[in-house]
Amino acid sequence: MKILMGTRNPGKIEGAKQAFEKYFDNIEIEGISVSSDVGDQPVNEEIFQGAKNRVKNLKEYAKDNKIKADLYISSEAGITNLLGDWININAAVIEDKEGFQSVGISQGFPIPDKYIEEIKKTELGKVMDRIFEGKKLGNGKGGINFLTKGEISRIDLTRNTFIMALTKYINKDIWR
Repeated sequence: MKILMGTRNPGKIEGAKQAFEKYFDNIEIEGISVSSDVGDQPVNEEIFQGAKNRVKNLKEYAKDNKIKADLYISSEAGITNLLGDWININAAVIEDKEGFQSVGISQGFPIPDKYIEEIKKTELGKVMDRIFEGKKLGNGKGGINFLTKGEISRIDLTRNTFIMALTKYINKDIWR
């Protein structure tokens, strides 16, 4: 199964690969950098919008470059206070070549209020790099790995986000 993913982030690609391998054989994921068309730090509704925009832009890229794929996927992280407190979540979008779309969301982790304005002006990754002394968390295990003392990584969050999105995709008959 050929899958195009709207990122080149190795942690996100690995997380997606782990999720899809639970349900499908012969997975090939190619990461392609495409725009989310939202700010560097998605907030609230921008999280899902950014993930959906990445899939749309990925499909356009594939068409323009004559790349065939079975699925187009993306993952977008952002901060939200829609449930009262500020938390960081990941959103995933899966779309097949017929346009059937499925979405999922990860578990979230709390963000201290004292960092919210700085995060909105820059992005969570940069603030966490500063807090965790420039360990370049964005492409590795992520800040969540430090916050959970090694129990959960960015790969885990991404894997679980895609598993949530796959629930609709692998059970299409319920939605169609």
